[in-house]
Amino acid sequence: MKTWIVPASMTLICWGLWAFIPKITTRHISPMSAVVYESVGALTMGVIVLAMIHFRPDVNARGIFLAVVTGMLGMAGGLGFLFAVRSGKVSVVAMFTSLSPLITIALGYVVLNEAITLKEGFGILSAFIAIVLFSA
Repeated sequence: MKTWIVPASMTLICWGLWAFIPKITTRHISPMSAVVYESVGALTMGVIVLAMIHFRPDVNARGIFLAVVTGMLGMAGGLGFLFAVRSGKVSVVAMFTSLSPLITIALGYVVLNEAITLKEGFGILSAFIAIVLFSA
């Protein structure tokens, strides 16, 4: 078995739940309050990981900066997701936002010169068609 299957499966499950639970959460508290409590959850996970690495994270100014920006973008996206799922169908909002890898693919192509094969291009086109059909 390929070594990435298990962690990718964990990600799939966690992100699937991550996309579903806010629909219920925003029935009880506002999206802005939810993001505050989600930050507590993220901080808790950070402390767990910090303990796993014996409280010795790597130190590199550029890496730290990029990681902090990534965290801010993740939380900003999470806040947008909370507002969207509060008023929209969780299935449609989750499907729409799951197209975010298309931005990653485009940046990989433009910034990192990563090639996109014909098969991958067909997959990207299929994703666009799927969201049009799913959200119409």
